[in-house]
Amino acid sequence: MVDNVTPKDVWQALLSDPQAEMVDVRTDAEWNFVGLADLSQAAKSPALIPWQIFPSMQVNTAFVEHMQRAGLTPANKIYFLCRSGVRSLAAAKAAREAGYPHVYNIADGFEGPVDPAGHRGMVAGWKADQLPWRQR
Repeated sequence: MVDNVTPKDVWQALLSDPQAEMVDVRTDAEWNFVGLADLSQAAKSPALIPWQIFPSMQVNTAFVEHMQRAGLTPANKIYFLCRSGVRSLAAAKAAREAGYPHVYNIADGFEGPVDPAGHRGMVAGWKADQLPWRQR
């Protein structure tokens, strides 16, 4: 089982725990057009490793290998982020199956669900919680 963790709790973990890391599993297009979590205050950067490859959206079969290349080890506490929390949950489960015991899904992701007007980033998630982010 992979636990869901609120964005605010993830932010506190990233600030206080040297073993805490974030993996953003969205696509390059999302990183470019929607933005990225800004972890500079924690002296960190999110590892940008897509769970699915745009535009086909096939699962990235080298995902765990890319985690290893990014320097992530089983000793890290790894928080996975996507748009809404679905792809990140799948990625966290794959990481756990590959031997990473401390993996967590960031609840509601970067943008969360849509609001009544059909917009994301207003109801829940990293942006809605007003955590640091920036355009790429």
